[in-house]
Formats: sequence, C-alpha cells, structure tokens
Amino acid sequence: MGLIRSLSLVLLFFVIFDDGFSNPLKAKESWGYVDVREGAHMFWWLYYSDSSSASFSQLPLVMWLQGGPGGSGCGFGNFEEIGPLDRDLEPRKSSWVQYSSVLFVDNPVGTGFSYTDTDKAFATDVATVASDMMVLLKHFFDKMKEFQSVPFYIFSESYGGKMAAAISLELNKAVEKGSLKCNFAGVALGDSWISPLDSVMTWGPYLYTTSLLDDNGLGEVSRAAEAVKQAVNQGQYLKATELWSVTENVVEQNTNGVNFYNILTQEPDDEMTSFLVLSLIPPTALLMRRHIGPLHHQSLKDLMNGPIRKKLGIIPQNVTWGGQAEDVFSSMSGDFMKPVVDVVDQLLDAGVKVTVYNGQLDLIVDTMGQEQWVKQLKWAGLPSFSQLKWTALDDPAYPGVTGAFYKTYKNFSFYWILKAGHMIPSDQGPMALKMLKMITQQD
Repeated sequence: MGLIRSLSLVLLFFVIFDDGFSNPLKAKESWGYVDVREGAHMFWWLYYSDSSSASFSQLPLVMWLQGGPGGSGCGFGNFEEIGPLDRDLEPRKSSWVQYSSVLFVDNPVGTGFSYTDTDKAFATDVATVASDMMVLLKHFFDKMKEFQSVPFYIFSESYGGKMAAAISLELNKAVEKGSLKCNFAGVALGDSWISPLDSVMTWGPYLYTTSLLDDNGLGEVSRAAEAVKQAVNQGQYLKATELWSVTENVVEQNTNGVNFYNILTQEPDDEMTSFLVLSLIPPTALLMRRHIGPLHHQSLKDLMNGPIRKKLGIIPQNVTWGGQAEDVFSSMSGDFMKPVVDVVDQLLDAGVKVTVYNGQLDLIVDTMGQEQWVKQLKWAGLPSFSQLKWTALDDPAYPGVTGAFYKTYKNFSFYWILKAGHMIPSDQGPMALKMLKMITQQD
C-alpha cells in the first residue's frame, strides 16, 4: 500500500500495455491515477486510436463520461459500450477506438477504480465534479503533450451528460485563459440528465403514447410527477429526489415493471415490482438499486476485480472496483434534480459545439423531455434550428433502413437514434459509431 500511495502522489503513473495479459488487443494503452484533491484519487484509462489508415495524431481524442453518478467509464463504458473489447474480452466491431483515441475516466471520485480516503472527499455537486476534472485534464495534457493539438471531444451518457456540460464550461474557460492547453472541439450529451424535471414530467405522456399506461395509470403517474415539480419549484431538492423515486415506484406499479433504460426490454424482478417491498426501501436506496445496479452486474464486477485489476497492476489493495459507487450516488443526492440548461446556453453562446443525442426507447431520459428543455434555451440560434427539418440517416448495419434522424444549425446538433434505449452504443453500436464520425467530422 505504501508503494502505491507514493506512486499516486506523483499524480500520473503511465503504463503501456505489455504485461502478458491474454487478449487480442494491439492498441497502445496508458492508465494511471491523479490526486485531484487531498484524499481524492481519480483513475483514468487511455486507448490510443487503432486505425490502419491514420495515426492517433490525425484522429480526435474522445473522453467518455458514464452516468449514475457512480457508473464506471473504465468498466461499463469500456467493456459494455465503446471500448476495443467486450466483457468476454472479444474484439468489439463497433469500438470507437477505430476512429478516435478514447479516454475513460472513473468520475466522480469514488467511482470504479477511483477512490477517496474519507467520506468527506466525495463530491456533492457538479461544480466540485468539474473542478476535479480540471485538475485531471491539466495533468493529462501536460504529460501527454502529443494530444494537445488533437481535437478533443467530451462524450457522455445519462448523469455523465450533466457533469459533461459543467466540465465543458470550465474547460472552455481554462483553454481561453491559457491555463490548460488542449484543442477542445465540442461536447456530446447522450440521454443526459440536463433537465431532470422535464424528464420526469414527460414519463406519463411517453408511456401513454407507447401503450404502457392506461388512463388511470397516466393519472397516477402525472400526479406523482406534479409532486416532484412542486418540490423543485420550492427549491426542496432533497425532497424532490425522494419524490422522484416515489414516481418511479408509481411507474413500475402501473406498467408491470417497465425497464427504465429500454421500454421494449423488460426484465421481471418480483422484488422490485412488489408494492410492499418498494414501500419499505428508502427512496435513495431504491434509486441506487435502479440506476447503479445495472452498471455493476456480477459478470462485470468479476471481470474488473479479477483479470482487469491484475492487468492494471496499480490498484491499491483496499480498493474494489465499484466499492464506493453507492457512496458517490448518495453524496450527490442533493444535486440530482437541479437542471443545467443554463450551462448549455452558456456553452452555445461561447461558441462551443454542442450535440444532444437520445435513444427512442429510453424512458429515464425520454426524448420528449430532451426536446422540451431544448425549447427552453435562450440561445439566439434556437428559432432557426427549430425551423429546420430533420435529415434521415441510414442504419449502417441495414442499408436502406432509417437508423436515425438529425439536424444541425451552427454549433448545435440533435440526433434522434431509433431502436435504441438509454445505452445507445450497446443497443445500436454501428449507428452510434456513425454518429461519432459525423460529430468529429470524419463522415
């Protein structure tokens, strides 16, 4: 432990993949820890792009931020969504490493292999999350000077989008001041918790129009959502978080346990659909079970705490992958229902390229809610954007079949991804890869 701590204090510890780890990966890798605050240690993992037609210096660098908060980009995002290998350590055909270098960060501190020394070191809001990430990125780009001129994009999912918006605003300021050197090219907000209330308020109408609620169910869900709205309007954010959980209970009871991440993929759970059990579990604990649990299923835990931990070789003995995820989640509970629509406005006004993308089958962050907060933007280009007709995109896996729609005006874009739930790269990998290429101007 003493050796690992001393290495951590150096702030960055680089390892190139060459340890006899049995997998087919040939791409160059680096990973390490950054001490972002006293007692707060953040883990990152970089894959250099693996392209036969271009060097990494000719392709963009993408940082991926997972949701939760408490979901691990180095774990779930890497092995379940966009990394070069899947959780069976087989090559992923739709890996983003084909067209970009990918930087996974276990963020906020306490997530994945990141860890804190004390309970006081957990982040409690996105401002702290953004401040921590500025420390990590400054050290990353200072050490990895070969990436300073490479176009740098932040891609995100779920609560990761809320964090990405705040991080992008601080990053843009740092680049303009010259305190951080990188070629920041834009942020992409995927199924993102930008305006929590707009998501909750549209659950009822979305489920009703997809035949998952009847009139009685719509009434019950709408009344529960109105209670959340009242708490938010009164600035009672902790209460709003609890009522958000209650609303999810009402949704589950009236839909026979709909999957919040993909409405067409029901996974029956007798415990979760029992009203008695739901009424006995504290609201925050229920939220953790619904929204942290799927990101830490047993097979992924076994992979990360087994072969991957051994491969990395720098994880402290007392750190377990995902071991502090619930602490991360509960520490942020007062921040959950606060919107960051104003932050997106500031990014657009600053000229930052902003992309919103959403899955058609997502419930927790349904597309209706995303469209509602977009309409609230004060950005001067919104009227022109709204008047545009969208353009259809073929699904790369099924030529001639529509896989998405999109429209772009100046520095703002919106992608509607069909047949995808909350985790778009998992549900529609080829389409997500095509979107990546378009956003990073490779297609």
